[in-house]
Amino acid sequence: MRKFLAIVLAIFVAIVTTLGYRMTQSDPADSSSPKPSASVPQGDGLDGYYAQELEWSECNEGFECATFNVPIDYANPADGAMQISAIRKLATGTALGSLVLNPGGPGGSGIEYTTYAEYVVSDTLRENFDIVGFDPRGVGESTPVECLDDAQTEEYIALDGSPDDQTEIDQAQQMAELFGQTCAANSPDTFKFLDTVSATRDIDILRALLGDEKLNWLGKSYGTFLGATYADLFPDRVGRMLLDGAIDPTLTNEQLSYGQALGFELALNRFVDDCVTKSDCPLSASGAAGVSEVGDLLIELDANPITLDDGRLFTQAMGTLGVVGSLYDKQYGWPELRTNLGLAFDGDFSGLASSVDFYTGRQSDGSYKDNSNDAIAAVNCLDRPDRATTEQTVALASEWKKVAPNFGEYLAWSNISCSYWQAEATGVPKEITAPGTPTILVVGTVNDPATPYAWSQALAAQLSKGVLLTLDGDGHTAYYQGSKCIDEIVDNFYLTGEVEDGITCTDGP
Repeated sequence: MRKFLAIVLAIFVAIVTTLGYRMTQSDPADSSSPKPSASVPQGDGLDGYYAQELEWSECNEGFECATFNVPIDYANPADGAMQISAIRKLATGTALGSLVLNPGGPGGSGIEYTTYAEYVVSDTLRENFDIVGFDPRGVGESTPVECLDDAQTEEYIALDGSPDDQTEIDQAQQMAELFGQTCAANSPDTFKFLDTVSATRDIDILRALLGDEKLNWLGKSYGTFLGATYADLFPDRVGRMLLDGAIDPTLTNEQLSYGQALGFELALNRFVDDCVTKSDCPLSASGAAGVSEVGDLLIELDANPITLDDGRLFTQAMGTLGVVGSLYDKQYGWPELRTNLGLAFDGDFSGLASSVDFYTGRQSDGSYKDNSNDAIAAVNCLDRPDRATTEQTVALASEWKKVAPNFGEYLAWSNISCSYWQAEATGVPKEITAPGTPTILVVGTVNDPATPYAWSQALAAQLSKGVLLTLDGDGHTAYYQGSKCIDEIVDNFYLTGEVEDGITCTDGP
């Protein structure tokens, strides 16, 4: 039922929270200087959207915020508008232009991500570029899609991720139907138009309103799909583009979920082997035996959910998500997982529950801070047409469990909501070649659990000017994650547009 929240945003927020960092911002510099002319398409009923002016106002102690309008339906731009929210941090030096960020998801807030700019991009980039973030259509502060209420979302997250009898299968199907129905009922004007192509066309309006002839882009995870799609639609408007932790655009939702099942299984094995070298490791063995200790904990939760102090049942699905969330990030997530597993083996699931709440945005009062749990399914269901039946999902879960015993069933069931989505998909899997662009830098991490390395290799090979940079390490995405080698190459690329193909860095996580 649930799609793993493949967003880097959570990792950076976790770093800030864990270390107790406090941002120090200066007042925004004067932003009243004239903007350079920007490439603006003519016709198609979009002239008015490209003629808007961004009215920036101070926000978030040192940032500037603005909103602009985009068509709900680009095929009929006069039929209504959605509002997109944006934020920027002006360059500390002389700006070469804007650098637009997207943390992934789909459903990740680029606004929140950008407020952590000093932990997202280097001093070099913040000196030379205005750092710009936005919430894509349907996300966060940008005419958000509204589906499940808080109580329904809590049930959605806790629902059995490995249904093994007809009652549990029926519950999964009923929740999938409810999800589709509520999205259509609560967001009737917009739920059909949250696809990536439409979001990408919004980005081009943002580029023009920023006054940039070319789009400089830093996209991570799903943000690589946004960036690659932009390059395919607007190759002559691409500037310096980094795609970090890439999605292979030729894959179906089923293939993407299967790849993630294998990726997280690999990550768990690597975590276990690393864990036993640490003094605080709660596992008694490495290799398959250690992995089985974690798996047995999840199996026991399936049979006997634990009642938390707040009265909630902590289920196998929640335990799985608690483990997965920490596997994204070796530097901070793996130590967190050692602690949380140690508590869980002693019957205390509060640590894993806190991780689940953090990664899903659940607050202490039971509300959810944003709509990312809704948006991720909404976008995926529109981007790809494959929609497995319940019977097909049962068969997939059985097969995937053989090769990914801890995550295969969970990921097989993660797409069932699309089977009841009340609008046809508008996207199809296809190669993205983007002829006519300058060099596009694709970065892949060899042991990335959420976007397997093979996906970055595939995207770099598809792009007509794709260049692959590799981090031989662990964790989701590579830039500004602890590798000096990666950071120096990326920063130089943004400043010069030059990068060698086929470099592998080994100094990261």
